[in-house]
Order: sequence, then structure tokens, then C-alpha cells
Amino acid sequence: MIISASRKTDIPAYYSEWFINRIREGFVYSRNPLNAHQVSRIPLDPEVIDCIVFWTKNPIPMLKWLDELKDFKYYFQFTLTGYGKDMEANLPDKKEKLIPAFKELSDKIGSEKVIWRYDPIAFNEKYTPEYHLRACESIAKALKGYTEKCVISFVDVYQKIQKNMTEMHITEASDETMYSFAKQLYDIATDNDMVIATCAERIDLSSIGIEHNACIDRGVIERICGGKLKAKKDPSQRGECQCVESREIGSYNTCANGCRYCYANHSPEAVKANMAKYDPDSPILCDEVSEEKGDKITEVKAKSNIDRQMSLF
Repeated sequence: MIISASRKTDIPAYYSEWFINRIREGFVYSRNPLNAHQVSRIPLDPEVIDCIVFWTKNPIPMLKWLDELKDFKYYFQFTLTGYGKDMEANLPDKKEKLIPAFKELSDKIGSEKVIWRYDPIAFNEKYTPEYHLRACESIAKALKGYTEKCVISFVDVYQKIQKNMTEMHITEASDETMYSFAKQLYDIATDNDMVIATCAERIDLSSIGIEHNACIDRGVIERICGGKLKAKKDPSQRGECQCVESREIGSYNTCANGCRYCYANHSPEAVKANMAKYDPDSPILCDEVSEEKGDKITEVKAKSNIDRQMSLF
């Protein structure tokens, strides 16, 4: 089983203590978003958890806990962009805090386990293609030798972020713009010893050397685990997504990064209300489970999907 931690929130930035407590106790609860009273009890046992995939924009609070993950296989997706506070309101200073944190994380766990995400890419009168190219090149030079891969995507203007995107004068890029821009990003990545790939993009950029990527990446997991992963494409993700199936343990409306392009938060008020419920000792994130109120807890029968037998061929 693979654990997703998390597409819905930034666990390393805001809930690292909670996560480590879950590791110590050996299980976590996750509520079914389609059935509010259905709760899964997911084991966190290194014998059955093949890999943990972290998403974060700020791993600093989690750096002190990494030794407690020594029995697990894991890697980080670290989003680091050129946006300012108008787009990513609550992040620490990137040059002074986040780039050094990226390097420290890479030094601790290995450059192959820290994937740099420069996404989503959105264009307006401030954040022009030229602006992004300068920012991306500056970050890439700083991260050279500390990561092997850069993942990009172009912003999708979902209905729930339409208001924010309109206020920021952001529109979806044309195919011609994406091709021209991506080719220059490819050159930047190559110059800094990185492979570049896209995340859940409809456009095919393989002709300019950019392949489709998966966040829950079969190849990365097989490399980290040292065996063949027997897992299917995740059916719950959109068609363009290449991720293999995983178990999500995060919760929507619990991230305080304040990113204007985020699809995981409905409103600042919802985030504030949910974060007020945070208990680092709770088995479920920013929530409580009550069988008296109709919650039904189901034990997940987990097993490893890694075949570590060496092939003769």
C-alpha cells in the first residue's frame, strides 16, 4: 500500500507532529469524502506500507522528525515557485528559508527522493513567461545537485478558483504558448542536470523532451523500494493523471499556505474553522470520529505490493 500525505493539505508544514504520532501508534483514520460517516482505519506498518509520498511547500517543521521514518520508504514532492505573497501568501522567504530547507532535506534523504515542483504555472501581466523563466532558472541553479527531477504543470482554472484567477487576471495558456515556454524550461532543467516532466497535462510535450509524470510514481517507488510494484493506475484521479493507486490521509480545507490557485480549500473561513479542531493526538486530521454520531470504522486490510524477488532476465 502507498500512503498519500497529501494531495489535500500540507502535512509536513502544519501537521508533522500529528503525522509522527500516527506513525508511533501505527494507524490513521481517513474519512470517505463521498460518505461522511464511512471512516477507514489504515495501518501504518512498514511491513505493508510500500511508500509514503509527501507533498509540501515547506518541510521545515518536519525535518526534526525524519529519524522516526527510518523504517519506511518515502519521498517528497516539494513545490518551489517564483510567486510572491500576492499568490502564495503565507510561505516563508524562499531564498532565505525554503531553498536552504530543500538542500537540507536532500542532504538528509538523498536527491532522488526530493522532487522539485515548479507548478502550477499561471500567466498574467506580472507573472509573464519571461518572469517565470527567470525565476525557474534562478531556483534551478540553486538546486543543482540537490534534485534529479523538475515537475511542471500549467494552471487549470477550476470553478472553485475561478474568482481568484479572475481577480489575478489569469487565463489558461494557449498550446502555442505552452510549447514555446516549455522548450525553454527544458533547456534550463537540462543545463542544471535535471529531468523535466509534466503533471496531469493534456498537452503532449514529448517532442521537446518533456514526458508525462506521475506524482505517485511507479518508477520512483520501484527505485526506492528495490522491487517491482504491482499497482494499477489510480481510478479516482482524472484521466490525464498517471499516478498509481494510493490511500489519502489528508483533509480538505486544512492548509494555511494561502495559495490563490489552490483547489483544496473552499474559503479562508473554512480553513480557520477546521484548523481550530487540530489535535496532534487525534487519529484523524482536524476532525473527530464518533460511532455514537453514526461514524462507521472499517479496518483496511493492507498488504505490500512490492515484489522484491530478483528477475533472472
